[in-house]
Amino acid sequence: MKHPSSREFFAYWDAKRGDARAPDRSEIEPGAVRELLGDIFVLSYDNDTGYPFRVAGTRVCALLGRDLKDTSFSALFAPDSRREIEDVITYVAEEMLAAIAGITATSEDGTTAHLELLLLPFNNRAHAPISLTGLLAPFENDLGTISDFKLTSWRYLHRPEKFVPRALRKLAIARGFMVYEGLR
Repeated sequence: MKHPSSREFFAYWDAKRGDARAPDRSEIEPGAVRELLGDIFVLSYDNDTGYPFRVAGTRVCALLGRDLKDTSFSALFAPDSRREIEDVITYVAEEMLAAIAGITATSEDGTTAHLELLLLPFNNRAHAPISLTGLLAPFENDLGTISDFKLTSWRYLHRPEKFVPRALRKLAIARGFMVYEGLR
């Protein structure tokens, strides 16, 4: 993660999830990330409507020049990047893995703007709609309105696995009769 806002929001989300794969939506307190709220959004996991915004921060809305509630997230992307971002969103929501992406967009004056997108899942609950949260942070200031997002890079953020020596892994699965390796 390159943008400090992404690192801060991920650290907060990671602390809230503890040992779970993702935190519950109710565990995220807006007051705890007050200075980041303008860059944060929540998406509904609904492929048929293009993953619409449930909530979008003021800076995100200002970047796009309009209120984003119920607007399709994937429609913000140029047609050649739309399928890729939909695949990333699907993986984040269904596999409950965080994703970080580099995005370019075109600003009002025709210059290229660079942004970082962080997508984070919420814990899925029975009989509740699936949603995910994220953060969209530009690297440049005073961009004006931007459009035609293009996905330039992305990766999934896996939880670091704990190293367990081979001998201990064997003992953890051994039951009953055990044979110890050794010299004669």
